[in-house]
Amino acid sequence: MTRGGATGSGRVPGPLGDGELGAYVSWIDRARAGSRRPGWMVDRVPRPDEMRRWAREILGPTDEEGAPAKVRVESSWAAGDGVLGEVVSWDLGYGPRTEAYVLRPDQGEGPWPGVVALHCHGGFTFYGKEKIADGPAGHDPVLDGVRERLYAGRAYVNDLARRGFVVLAHDVFAWGSRKFDLAVDGAAGDGAAGDGAGEEAVEPSRHADAVERYNAAAAAHEHVIEKYCRLLGTTFAAVVAFEDRAALAYLAARGDVAPGRIGCVGLSGGGARAAMLQATSDVAATVVVAMMSSYGALLDRDVARHTWMLYPERWPAHGDWPDLVACRPTSPLLVQYRRHDELFSVAGMEQAHARIAATYAAAGNAHGYDGQFYDGPHGFDAPMQEAAFAWLARELGTAGPAARRSR
Repeated sequence: MTRGGATGSGRVPGPLGDGELGAYVSWIDRARAGSRRPGWMVDRVPRPDEMRRWAREILGPTDEEGAPAKVRVESSWAAGDGVLGEVVSWDLGYGPRTEAYVLRPDQGEGPWPGVVALHCHGGFTFYGKEKIADGPAGHDPVLDGVRERLYAGRAYVNDLARRGFVVLAHDVFAWGSRKFDLAVDGAAGDGAAGDGAGEEAVEPSRHADAVERYNAAAAAHEHVIEKYCRLLGTTFAAVVAFEDRAALAYLAARGDVAPGRIGCVGLSGGGARAAMLQATSDVAATVVVAMMSSYGALLDRDVARHTWMLYPERWPAHGDWPDLVACRPTSPLLVQYRRHDELFSVAGMEQAHARIAATYAAAGNAHGYDGQFYDGPHGFDAPMQEAAFAWLARELGTAGPAARRSR
């Protein structure tokens, strides 16, 4: 399992061991001085309508999009502590069926506000939703390290459902039920304890080794996926954004979810997904955790370690990464930053924070954006989770017909 690279495939050293570009570091200055320098290098406050137009052109949606097809409720269970769960699946027309968990309060009929919970990248692609939610059989112990490092050991989806939300956690393109069959020594289906497959369990250390080998193979395979996406007229980021919009559409169609009161939350690679969902849908409130920086602060130090989702093709030609999440400045937005995040510099986070705040202020909605800074390394710890839950409850309201709090 890759260590450190919580949004991508780990730290990739520079050619000379001092920066990622080595002798090519002057390439950055040449690009900045050129007449066709990328849009994020231009010193200007972006126009949200322009950024929104580019986001939709680059990441979708298309006219053909809608709720996913052939939805099935595979099973249901009592998740405990006042929560009911369902395993649901749907067909997106390519690849294996998407599997998801839906967790909701076990009292009343709702409707409750909804939340799409977006699992992280973490360099861990064998599982997706299971990193953040306990399923009918609990969770696979192989996830203990990821949960402790990134989520304070909590299945935060279950905790969020206990607060009065219908929470959807689904596998996205290349993770979990949507992962590629890389045929890595049986890792694709060895019946580990906690996976709910009902197959013969294998010895835990052998299973953990197989999962680690799969994750390592998948890290290299993400580049292959991006190449195929380009050949097929899309990008890795756009496919992920499409699948997340499909999940949002499914949640919105449920009778126990209050119309127009669905938010999203994600850490790291899940934060990138939340940013793209904010930009390309009508999600009502968005929480991005530990996935925000200016592009400029990544140069020559933090580019290689991140997923392709952070670099949607053509987006940097038009805007900076914070411009994507700020392109709907009428929509409530919470960004949580970690001052000791090993994947982003403090300067980059502060630049992003200032840029988002300026965009929201220019749109007359300065209070619509909340930027929270916390001490500690990359992760979504218990105090951050509690703050995010409280913010979502304030923005989306509580069970029943009450409208979201007006600003």
